[in-house]
Amino acid sequence: MSPRDASPTKGTFWQTVRAVGWSFFGVRKNSAFQDDIAKLHPLQIIAVGLVAALIFVGALILLVHWVAAASH
Repeated sequence: MSPRDASPTKGTFWQTVRAVGWSFFGVRKNSAFQDDIAKLHPLQIIAVGLVAALIFVGALILLVHWVAAASH
């Protein structure tokens, strides 16, 4: 085992966004999940998850306001 193999590579921002996105849908291969655990920092996942949840809730609120305004 080389020293390069011993230290896991850091996950990028887009890898974190992708992992959180797949988690929102609830579909993920176990091997990909294990790779995410090895590469991504938990605080990155929490931060991106909170932002994604806020965006999702905001989009739902905007959709409800748009539908309510269209019905009047």
